[in-house]
Amino acid sequence: MADFARSDDAAVQAQLDRLGALSPGRDILGLERIAELCRRLGDPQNRLPRTFHVAGTNGKGSTCAFLRAILEAQGRRVHAYTSPHLVRFNERIRLAGTLIDDALLAPLLAEVLDMAEGLQTSFFEVTTAAAFLAFSRVPADDCIIEVGLGGRLDATNIIPAPAVCGIASLGIDHEAFLLAPEDGVPTDAIKRIAWEKTGIFKPGSALATLRYPDAVMKLVGERAAAVGGTLFSEGDGWAIEPEGNGFRWQSNSGSITEALEPRMPGLHQMRNAGLAIAMLDIAPGPRPGEAAIASGVSAAFWPGRMQKLGPGPLTALVPGSREIWLDGGHNPDAGDALARALNGRLPFHIVCGLLRNKDAMGFLSPFADHIASFQAVPIPGHEHHDPENLCQWVQSDLGVVDAQPCDDVSAALRHIAERRPAGDVLICGSLYLGGVVLDLNGEPPA
Repeated sequence: MADFARSDDAAVQAQLDRLGALSPGRDILGLERIAELCRRLGDPQNRLPRTFHVAGTNGKGSTCAFLRAILEAQGRRVHAYTSPHLVRFNERIRLAGTLIDDALLAPLLAEVLDMAEGLQTSFFEVTTAAAFLAFSRVPADDCIIEVGLGGRLDATNIIPAPAVCGIASLGIDHEAFLLAPEDGVPTDAIKRIAWEKTGIFKPGSALATLRYPDAVMKLVGERAAAVGGTLFSEGDGWAIEPEGNGFRWQSNSGSITEALEPRMPGLHQMRNAGLAIAMLDIAPGPRPGEAAIASGVSAAFWPGRMQKLGPGPLTALVPGSREIWLDGGHNPDAGDALARALNGRLPFHIVCGLLRNKDAMGFLSPFADHIASFQAVPIPGHEHHDPENLCQWVQSDLGVVDAQPCDDVSAALRHIAERRPAGDVLICGSLYLGGVVLDLNGEPPA
């Protein structure tokens, strides 16, 4: 499914239009095009500061947010490359702590697009090269790079050995890209995904991961051994212990005495924070102290991940004391995380939109018991499950009686306000839908 972007800045939009016309309009895996594009640009990927490379099916963006917040609490200047953007393309490239501004972005994209002529590079490949070029020119202490899709053949994997490679949660997603048969590659879905994600492991990098099922951990360990690396993994090397609203972080080499309280809710975010701390613990160079870790963990925020919406045009449609939450999770692993995050709370009125290539029931089933009512909506600009079909599926497969297709999020919220009894609202199912919501509510990521 093709990425696209819009900008209020005419110069940036002109380059985004060029990018849309140049790109083949779909995700493409492989390093040949990005390697040639970077070569034409002088190989900027070889001139990055200390780098942290993060892969995973879910949680990699949040892990990057924890990394950046802790490093900045330490007083360090941090570049970050993440995807997708929710509202503005600029969100993908953060230079020394600040989102790239339009005045710099427009000529940067123009320079990269000029060099990309004839290569049939994708949207993500051009964006990745632009980020590397910007990072190579602006001084910083550290660089955080989030994998886009997979790992082994993702455009970000053109970088030389980073200081630390980290792997967040593993789950089933993007099967069409990651599960094609290949000699010597596991055919079991989750093992194949683990094999692809651990393709970012490189000789000379420190390696940190979450804990996975034993069979997957065996494969991950073999992939680490193949590059001469030693895993620092959850359960074996480090662990978190939930405590109240926070957790304690422990490792074989030492523990943090202070309890840590993430701003982002859920056990899955505690584990993401734990992974970020583990990556920093094994990184060469200055390590953050406990005060910086505690400050960073409490400050870290990643928009569209169990985000409570503030006052705005959308939330005003549901007056009273109801809370409106937003989460961009869209696969079964994310559904499991949502179920844990919602545990112990009253059922929610759900507003949901899902891309057509997503497993709708796999995502919704884990938290079916937390659905008070279900409002299905389209996702503007993207191929999505038909809202009427979604409603029929949740009624027949999940036993949710109260299901209603709506024209858009605003209509769904008005429907809830007018016809539904008290109860909080959760808008979920897609980061693209999350971007629409944040834009309409006047809460663009900063």
